[in-house]
Amino acid sequence: AMFWITEGNWSLALVLFVMANVGVAGSIVFYESLLPHLVREDELDRVSSAGYALGYLGGGTLLAVNLLMIQRPALFGIPDTATATRLTFVSVAIWWVVFSIPLFRRVPEPAVQLAPGEQLGANALLAGARRLGVTFRELRRYRQACVLLLAFLLYNDGIQTMIRMATIYGTGIGLPQGAMISALLLTQFIGVPCAFLFGMAAGRVGAKTAIFAGLSVYLIISVLGYFMSTATHFFILAGLVGMVQGGTQALSRSLFASMVPRHKASEFFAFFGVFERYAGVLGPAIFALVVEYTGSGRSAILAVSGFFISGGAVLALVDVAGGRSDARAAEAELAARGG
Repeated sequence: AMFWITEGNWSLALVLFVMANVGVAGSIVFYESLLPHLVREDELDRVSSAGYALGYLGGGTLLAVNLLMIQRPALFGIPDTATATRLTFVSVAIWWVVFSIPLFRRVPEPAVQLAPGEQLGANALLAGARRLGVTFRELRRYRQACVLLLAFLLYNDGIQTMIRMATIYGTGIGLPQGAMISALLLTQFIGVPCAFLFGMAAGRVGAKTAIFAGLSVYLIISVLGYFMSTATHFFILAGLVGMVQGGTQALSRSLFASMVPRHKASEFFAFFGVFERYAGVLGPAIFALVVEYTGSGRSAILAVSGFFISGGAVLALVDVAGGRSDARAAEAELAARGG
């Protein structure tokens, strides 16, 4: 539908953009909740990291093709840049459809677990809302998973702020647009092998320790960003971000998946999705306030380090073994009831 948006039709574009974001957010909740059903607990880190790595590969490839379409439309037989830009939305839609086919054809659907009083075929939205409410009331039982969610909210806010503010900060210090686009592609493709490496590292030292390593690099990035002044500096920092971004987020997902009961994965990943989406709201607000108060983007990028410090401090409080024990106990109770 975005293909038909023309100049000045911003209201329809806004509606479609909101609808697309709602659809993506909802699909990611269900997509991520499949993870604990598909692999053993000891495989979660490796598979989650592989998912992020392949996501970077696919996203980077399509982004590179789309940028080439916009910059060199004649190579694709497209008459002008405006048409090429609109066609990028069509290419994204086709990409999503094509790469969703293996999921629908090959990935098994988890067995439906009916809660007491539920009937198969009942209103799915109403049942989902009811289950979400029940899970919310039971959160105190899964205290360690909740602490992890809080830590994730904090440090992922820093990660999302880095992503969203990078080009604004780069523009503010006079970097050319071409350099920033190239740096974005660099981040995507460096993220492919590094996400795989994070999965391997988690197998040796544990997901929590590997996340700490990623947050330490992010802390270094925010400090170095204060001194950044050239395109070369921007590329170096983009490379560092690519090294840790996918791995940190992938292991956060797999660690959380290991600490929630499988039969409640959808409900818990709904909370995870909310925290994932809310992250990046507070950070940009603080970024803007610091810029307003100090007049310096450098001070603002340095302020982002607070999210990595506070998120790491809360992460240190997470008892991974205890959280996993709580989740497995809940699964055993369900099995004992014949669920």
